[in-house]
Amino acid sequence: MSTDKVTPKPKETTSKPASSKASQTTPKSSTQDAPQKKKAKKENVMRKIFISKVVVNMSLGTGGEPLAKAKSVLEELTGQKPSDVLAKRTNRDFGLRKGEPMGCKVTLRGQPATDFAKRALDVVDFRIPERAVDHAGNVSFGIEEHIQIPGVKYDPNLGIFGMDVCICTERPGFRINRRRRGRHKIPRRHRITPEEAKIMLSTELGIEFTQPGQEDEW
Repeated sequence: MSTDKVTPKPKETTSKPASSKASQTTPKSSTQDAPQKKKAKKENVMRKIFISKVVVNMSLGTGGEPLAKAKSVLEELTGQKPSDVLAKRTNRDFGLRKGEPMGCKVTLRGQPATDFAKRALDVVDFRIPERAVDHAGNVSFGIEEHIQIPGVKYDPNLGIFGMDVCICTERPGFRINRRRRGRHKIPRRHRITPEEAKIMLSTELGIEFTQPGQEDEW
C-alpha cells in the first residue's frame, strides 16, 4: 500500500451575482427634498367675539299710566314682555320711593337681538362715536323718539318715548364670572378690548365709529 497522503481539494467559491434590487438605486423623490409646508393654525373658538345680548331700557322716573304705555310700546318693538326697573333709593324731588317701578327694560338674545340692533342703528345711520364704547367692549347709544325706528308708526293714544340701547359683547367662557359655584374672575388676557369690539361690530353690524370732530356731521 502506498503511504501518500491525499490532500483534499479546496472548495470552489463562486460569488453570487448581485440582485437586481440592490444594484438598482432609486432616486429620491422631489417631494422629500422640498420643505414641508406649515399647516395653517386653526382659529381658536374661545377667542371669537359675539353679541351676547341687547338691552333696551326706557326710564320714565314715574309709574302709573305713563309706565303702562311705555311697556306696550316696548313690547310692540321687541316682541317680548318688558320687566320693571325699580328705584334703588328714595328721592323726594322726583316723588320716588325705594322699590317703586320707575321704568321698564327688555333683554334680547340670539337672532332677535341682532335684528333689533340693526333696526335701532338705522336711526343713527350706523354711526356711533368712539366714546360710546366702554372698557369691556360694550356699546351704548340713545334714541330720542321710538317712531324714528323703521316700520314704527305714531299712535296718539300711546305717545312718544325715548330709549337707551346697549349692545353687549362676550367671548366663550365669560360664564365663570356669573355662575354660582366656582366663580372666578375673567383673566386679563381673555377680556375684550375696545379695539377688538370695534372690529367685530364693524364687521357684524356695519357700524362706523366716528372721531370727536365728526359727530357734528350727523
